[in-house]
Amino acid sequence: MSTPTPLILTRLDVQRLEQLIDSLPETTPGIAALQAELDRAETIVGHEEVPAGVVTMNSRVHCREESSGKDYRLTLVYPKDANADEGKISILAPVGSALLGLQVGQHINWPAPGGKTLKLELLEVEYQPKAPADFNA
Repeated sequence: MSTPTPLILTRLDVQRLEQLIDSLPETTPGIAALQAELDRAETIVGHEEVPAGVVTMNSRVHCREESSGKDYRLTLVYPKDANADEGKISILAPVGSALLGLQVGQHINWPAPGGKTLKLELLEVEYQPKAPADFNA
């Protein structure tokens, strides 16, 4: 069993995600996994200090599934903005909380339907919000 990779998170993401957790019933699916990810963050930085290759909220990423070679382009969003058809993945989905804080070149396990687990590699952070206007959502 491998040790989870260290996470880099932004202060703004942590604040907003803690508010989200506090606003939802404890039984909401995905809350425990998200809290576990927040708890293991080793570095919390201002949004202007986050490295370009780190997944933050509202980042658009390019991942590849290891065994099939299938590419995925996903955007990590808050639950109200989730839309699987558009590749907008909720932070409360298993792949969403696993992507948060991930760095280019790192891998995550993505629980797929039917009990299968896919291994995804983060190839690129195609968009990472840094401009103040992007933080209002």
